Amino acid sequence: MAAERLLILGASGHARVLIDIVEKQGVCDIIGLLDPRHAELPERMGYPVLGPDEMLAALVAEHGITCLLLAIGENRLRRRVAQYASKACPALGFHTAIHPDSSLARDVKLGEGTVVMAGARINSGCRVGRHAILNTNCSLDHESRLGDFASMGPNTASGGNCDIGEEAMIGIGANLLPGVTVGARTQVGGGATVTRDLPDDCVAVGTPARTVKRN
Repeated sequence: MAAERLLILGASGHARVLIDIVEKQGVCDIIGLLDPRHAELPERMGYPVLGPDEMLAALVAEHGITCLLLAIGENRLRRRVAQYASKACPALGFHTAIHPDSSLARDVKLGEGTVVMAGARINSGCRVGRHAILNTNCSLDHESRLGDFASMGPNTASGGNCDIGEEAMIGIGANLLPGVTVGARTQVGGGATVTRDLPDDCVAVGTPARTVKRN
């Protein structure tokens, strides 16, 4: 079977991590990247930055692209670019990038375009939405949910039966006690410990985590 021909949207440092994952998966040929800074950033890890996002449809046709991957760490921006890409190229799907050194239980469900980095663990019964990010050495425990476009930072951990809403961001080293809910678009600061439910659209920090700002 021929390898998928992959175009990556975004050429930041986050893209370097995704390139490494895709190379290790060995199921896609990376054709290049798109980024608004293409003039000052002509390549990333040996792959060409072919132009800005506005050239997406033309480059897909020119290079025979068969799938896309978003290399955009900021959750809300990642959603906007996904919406743009789906409108510009409705026939294309998004690659799901899973590092071979991650661990997924056999009944885990992952949405398309999600990224699972090295050392991440996703335990039995978990549901992960579209275009989510599970960063290096994070842990999503049994029967938890991570929403569309949400992200778990490096070395974060949830207990079982947690519910993390769409576009929520769990900062580096933060922990969620079993059964807590983190609302949509809420940001949990690095090193925080979430001991009770957090509402939508807030910023929470500390141990125990407390709301310090409403977005």
